[in-house]
Amino acid sequence: MVRKILDRLYLVSGWVGAGFIALICLLVVMQVTLNLVDRLSTVLTGSAIGLTIPSYADFTGFFLASASFLALAYTLREGGHIRVTLVIGNLPEGIRRLFEVWCVGLATFIAGYFVWYTARLVHESYVYNDLSAGMIAVPIWIPQSGMLIGLIVLLISLLDEFVRVVAGRPPSYFDKGEKLLKVEGDAQEESDV
Repeated sequence: MVRKILDRLYLVSGWVGAGFIALICLLVVMQVTLNLVDRLSTVLTGSAIGLTIPSYADFTGFFLASASFLALAYTLREGGHIRVTLVIGNLPEGIRRLFEVWCVGLATFIAGYFVWYTARLVHESYVYNDLSAGMIAVPIWIPQSGMLIGLIVLLISLLDEFVRVVAGRPPSYFDKGEKLLKVEGDAQEESDV
């Protein structure tokens, strides 16, 4: 039951991150379209209309930050983060397990620190009513909240992995990451032939 809830949390977080990437694409396409209409107006009438999405660069930056942080936990679980599998994969089982416990434990500690620090930052931005500097003044705690939520989900996934590794089971990301490496290696061998 808990496993399904956690897996669903990681998946939803990944999909929300992907949704923010889609929003970035939509905003950029809309702004490019408005720029083309503006250029066409200049050619036809001699003057530009001045079409623009106010603060679109700010919004795409906010969306990118949210997308990046919300996708961290899902990417970890899927084995998509860069790791030194060449070193860890060739260690004897006992030493490898110690390395995994140390690495995941350290990553959990660091993620916990970032959650604490980011929560303080969001709270401070909320208390002082910090606003973005763009044409549309956005309370800065709103985009920072996406970053905080992504970090919280990452911390949960790292705690999940830490418990798993300490219990003697292989980390969930290792099997998936190894499969990714194997598929890429197989594709490379086929292209060499």
